[in-house]
Amino acid sequence: MSAYNHNLTDSSDEQLRMARRRARMKLGWYLHASVYILVNLGLTTLAALQGRHWAVYPAVFWGLGLAMHGATVWISSPHSALWARMVDKELRAMQSPNKK
Repeated sequence: MSAYNHNLTDSSDEQLRMARRRARMKLGWYLHASVYILVNLGLTTLAALQGRHWAVYPAVFWGLGLAMHGATVWISSPHSALWARMVDKELRAMQSPNKK
């Protein structure tokens, strides 16, 4: 565990709070993705019954929103693995002598 993560998680209460927050964020994304799939299946069925292809537009634009939501949950969350690795890298770079 990095020094940065160690400082953030000194107490078990803090760890539990962070774990619950992360779980809540992930559950929110799963719910968002489930609603996206169900609604877009319905819209696609409706559009197909009409012989048109308009359902692609809500699927694409809502899909972009879902992707951004996923990026905040899985990638750029302050306690995601990627974020922690980037912070550790920056800390190491700041602690090492400047190399040009």
